[in-house]
Order: sequence, then C-alpha cells, then structure tokens
Amino acid sequence: MTMDAAAPGLRERKRLATRRAIQLAVLELVAERGLDGVTVDEASRVADVSPRTFFNYFASKEEALMGDPPELPSRSAVEEFVNAGTSGGLLAGINRLLIRATEGSTNDIEMFHRRHALLKQYPQLFAMRMATMRRFEEEVAAVVARRLLIDDPTLAVDVRHLAEKSRLITLVSFAAMRHAWTCWADAESPSQLSERLTQSFDELRNLFASSTA
Repeated sequence: MTMDAAAPGLRERKRLATRRAIQLAVLELVAERGLDGVTVDEASRVADVSPRTFFNYFASKEEALMGDPPELPSRSAVEEFVNAGTSGGLLAGINRLLIRATEGSTNDIEMFHRRHALLKQYPQLFAMRMATMRRFEEEVAAVVARRLLIDDPTLAVDVRHLAEKSRLITLVSFAAMRHAWTCWADAESPSQLSERLTQSFDELRNLFASSTA
C-alpha cells in the first residue's frame, strides 16, 4: 500500500481536525479557568463548532479533556492476531495489535503534556482515565486468551491457568506500552508513537532473550 493510499481521506482529516480543535479548546479553557469554570458552549465557541457538533464527538467536557482511550482495532485485525499461529510470534503480534489500537490516539506531544498536567490536578478525571485503560486491558487479555487457546488447545483443561497466563502476558505488554508512551513524550526530537511502541517491544524481546541465553 502506498503512502497516498494509506493516508486518510478529506472527510476523515476534517473529522480528526474538528475532534482535535474541540479537545484543544477544552484543555486551554480548563487550564485558564478550572474545570468548573468552563461550559460546553464556551468550548464550542473557541473550537468554532456548534454545541451540537461538540456532542457529536464528546459526551461531556470531561470526556474531551481526558482524550481518546485506545480501542481494539477492527474485527479483522483481531482475528488476524488470534489466528496467526505459533510461528507468528506472540509479542510481535501484540505489538502490531497495540499499534493499531492506538492509531486513533494523538501523536501531538504538546496536547499530551497539556492533558497530563491537567489530569494530575483533577484526581476524579485521572481515575476515569484509568478505568478506561483497565477496560481496554481486560479486552486485550480476552483476545490474548483466545490466541493462547488456539496455539495450545490443552490450556482449555484449566481455564483459571489460561486466564492467569493471558493476564500476565497482557500486563507485561502494557508495561512495554507505558514505557513507549513515556519515552515518546520525553523525546527531544518528535517521532511517531507507533515507532516508539515497536522499539519498546523490541527491547522487551531482547531482554527476555538475553535472560534465557
């Protein structure tokens, strides 16, 4: 696929630009006035959209402030991972899955830092953000369990062991993802989050390989 073919179309670019404008407006206003001092009408005006358009993208100003949580990619991408087989490499497969899951997240480092600073000021929003990440973690663990069961059907005899194994793999993978986010946000030169995710997973695989050599 060429870069032109992979690039989003005009409608999608407009949708992403509107979504970003709303989020940026909320972040700027909350930083200036505090969460209670900002209304959806004001944020809509700053973003140059109608309140109706605001609600087409976000259910509340809090949701716009928290940003887009990662989501499982398309059903075909999930099935591709689940049915990749033992030769597909489990960590490499999870890496690709998480890259696709975070494609909707912003690569805007400035917005990332603004959001992070505000979330630290409002523990209730930070808790809501963590709850969305917990749900995503559970979704990934369920997908990993499906993959493990196909790779090794004998795991079906002990459902608890299967769940524990998939949870461990998922938690290790999420540690690599958090490492990638931290390195990406702290980098002196801009880069794509997907590139940093791949680097972190490569480092994780190298660490496991060296510890078992």
